[in-house]
Amino acid sequence: MSTDLKPTVLVVDDTALNLQVATGILRANYQALAATDGMRALDILGKRPDVQLILLDIMMPGMDGYEVCRRLKANPVTARIPVIFLTALDETEDEKKAFEAGGVDFINKPFQPETLLARVGTHVRLHAHERHLDSLVRERTAALEAKTVELETTRLQVIHQLGRAAEYKDDDTGTHVIRMAHYSRLLAEAAGLSSDRVDLLFKASPMHDIGKLGIPDHILKKPGKLTEEEWVVMRKHPAIGAGIIGIQKSELLDCARLVALTHHEKWAGGGYPRGKVGADIPIEGRIVAIADVFDALTSQRPYKPAWSVETTLEVMQQETGRHFDPRLMPLFLERLPDVLAVKEQYSERRLSVADADIG
Repeated sequence: MSTDLKPTVLVVDDTALNLQVATGILRANYQALAATDGMRALDILGKRPDVQLILLDIMMPGMDGYEVCRRLKANPVTARIPVIFLTALDETEDEKKAFEAGGVDFINKPFQPETLLARVGTHVRLHAHERHLDSLVRERTAALEAKTVELETTRLQVIHQLGRAAEYKDDDTGTHVIRMAHYSRLLAEAAGLSSDRVDLLFKASPMHDIGKLGIPDHILKKPGKLTEEEWVVMRKHPAIGAGIIGIQKSELLDCARLVALTHHEKWAGGGYPRGKVGADIPIEGRIVAIADVFDALTSQRPYKPAWSVETTLEVMQQETGRHFDPRLMPLFLERLPDVLAVKEQYSERRLSVADADIG
């Protein structure tokens, strides 16, 4: 058998003759290393990660075998290497202490070569099998994680595309959902939401107007003022959107449904579809309300020209405490430089150039 293919066993004993006997028995089947004390053994193990089993004497000067074993088990690098205690001690209490320290077996001196080889062989094979199983678990875990990431990416793509599909009905570029998602994230961060909730809202908010798919084009794209009857139809889109998403186990879809249903509610009441007031409106809905209105007012639509940022903010500040959460609106203004950077980055003009580059 080639030395490179032999499993490596470390023998630790302070008596040279014992080391010579044990390593001599092992060398036919194993690459046998030797250490005369515990510190030397620990040093070797720090340099030889290929060691697959340790034969460890108990009675040694300086550091006994129990302490050596405890240190090995406390180190993640060496914790899983099997330790067989090889000792002249034969009391039940000694054997108990050996197992408590982390040993897997206990061989009394003097020993028969056949016994030593049989015990070592058993534990080397078990250790190799355990490492193989660990490798399989890691491989399958990595594959599962990759599939999970792929599924999550696909789900996000579907959510964004559905959101943009709804916006295409009154926004030919579909960039509204991109901008307002970024605005929502900026405001959620400023409001102190946890990073997980911020990320969830960022991913879910593009679905806020999915219910527009259920609104007739002659109402949605009407260039003039809607009649009262038309407004009744228009105000149904949050409930339609919540119905399209449905009640799901997914946190992402649950957040999307919540946003779709509540982003047209108003802080002082009078919003739709349920006329909720103040903190009864989920904060996700209150955040998206600000992000949605800001982008809608500063963007051109079939029924209106784009307003200036200054005019938009003036109107929104007048509506703070009535339409918008009075705590959130100042936070939005604090993040205005970041908001305007997003507005420029995802402008219709820039998107048109990008589309042209893509061809």
